[in-house]
Amino acid sequence: MFLKTCGSSKPTRYTFSEVKKIARRFKEKVGEGGFGFVYKGELPNGVPVAAKMLENSTGEGEEFINEVATIRLIHHANIVSLLGFCLKGTGRALIHEFMPNESLEKYIFSCYANTSQELIVPNKMVDVALGIARGMEYLHQGCNKRILQFDIKPHNILLDYNFNPKITDFGLAKIVARDQSIITLTAARGTTMGYIAPVLYSRNFGGVSHKSDLYSFGMLVLEIVSGRKNSDPSVDGQNEVYLPE
Repeated sequence: MFLKTCGSSKPTRYTFSEVKKIARRFKEKVGEGGFGFVYKGELPNGVPVAAKMLENSTGEGEEFINEVATIRLIHHANIVSLLGFCLKGTGRALIHEFMPNESLEKYIFSCYANTSQELIVPNKMVDVALGIARGMEYLHQGCNKRILQFDIKPHNILLDYNFNPKITDFGLAKIVARDQSIITLTAARGTTMGYIAPVLYSRNFGGVSHKSDLYSFGMLVLEIVSGRKNSDPSVDGQNEVYLPE
């Protein structure tokens, strides 16, 4: 049903054997998360790509198709491009453009001290924050439909060859009408505590809207400025564990 609704704009669908060949038999792992692993690969035309293998997928694949359906609508310099996908039973993969400098978290937290220090230059940090903001502005205002990402955090900001930031991971995204200010959700969305807006936990704080992404972005900017995670139990003072406080 999804492929039929896409028409001519549908992304390339690969077989698992094709993905295995693209990912060079999964020899070079370049990332991982709760979803599974990411491997560096190459398309038949020589274009470098990242193959995101969703090894912990459950259910009928609604979240996976949601991500594919959402990303195919997006074309922006600060959002990772989807080049193809694979869906065969529980075997699911996303083929993205390759981002050689990996995720933003490797450059802003001291626990990754062996990482290149190029990004630590304040002016570059400002460029990164502005790039993320431009990507979010496009999602919220630049598309025919408003796209709420619901998972803005350093791990989901990838950096290209020139350290330009690109938003990735749209598995939790929701597409709504641009004039729809308050939306309805059946469950809270977000994968990491600290970045999730309070309204997603309790409606006593107000209605859920695109501003939920702005809350997450604000937390991310605090982390960029301070160089520490929003929650860090290792700090000395008990009242300093939670960064905003």
